[in-house]
Amino acid sequence: MSIVQSYKPGTPCWLDLSSSNPAAAKEFYRALFGWEFVDMPIGPGMTYSMAKFKGEWVCGMMAQMPEQAQAGLPSFWAVYIAVDDADAAAAAIESAGGKVLMPVDDVPNGSGRMVVAVDPGGANVGFWQALNHHGTGIVNEVGTVVWHELTVADVPAVLPFYQAVAGMAAETSPMGEVGEYTRFLVDGESVAGAMQAQPGMPNAWTAYLAVENCDAALARIPELGGSVLSPAFDIPFGRMAVVADPAGAVFCVMDLAENPGA
Repeated sequence: MSIVQSYKPGTPCWLDLSSSNPAAAKEFYRALFGWEFVDMPIGPGMTYSMAKFKGEWVCGMMAQMPEQAQAGLPSFWAVYIAVDDADAAAAAIESAGGKVLMPVDDVPNGSGRMVVAVDPGGANVGFWQALNHHGTGIVNEVGTVVWHELTVADVPAVLPFYQAVAGMAAETSPMGEVGEYTRFLVDGESVAGAMQAQPGMPNAWTAYLAVENCDAALARIPELGGSVLSPAFDIPFGRMAVVADPAGAVFCVMDLAENPGA
């Protein structure tokens, strides 16, 4: 079991889902991954649901904000990157060419402090200063997150932003038919990836979640109300596909080769 007790600044550390149908989403992810949910009140009429797997927190979920629903925005998974100081991150966002979407906020119960931004390429991303809650507690095994990836039209243009806000270094190299692939590095270790978005792809962060068998998962996902957005294909670290949950939130499923997320 890959237990994580802390995250270095610059490392993706948490996921949460903003869903137009949280009840359907819970049933979908419970059936697909075995997650159990704990509902926590966070304000008048508002609930944040924490997903637990093998006794560890894996991600969060909440209903879309009313303004998001009224605007017809799709459901989406948000990625949060660890920082030492949310206020310093917020100050760096604007100067590095991004835009603050949600100013620094103290999360209830002393969990931490967060700021949500749009990077210079248009991808939404959160930054998390841990207090009582460091983030995802279990990774790199079936039922958990194994990788985070940014797709954006101009990868080189956004790298200085992530360096300035979260201290993420980057290294770009050829990757076969994919073309160039960029790895974000913290202390020399790969923590996430980035690649050029193909035509029609959104500029966005995407989470990879591990399944026992990718093809079997793709057969099951439509039965659970989700959809398969790409056929399964092989990469050096496993077999993967792009899918969506019943409310349209996009993520990737991947079965793992020997070295996940390397």
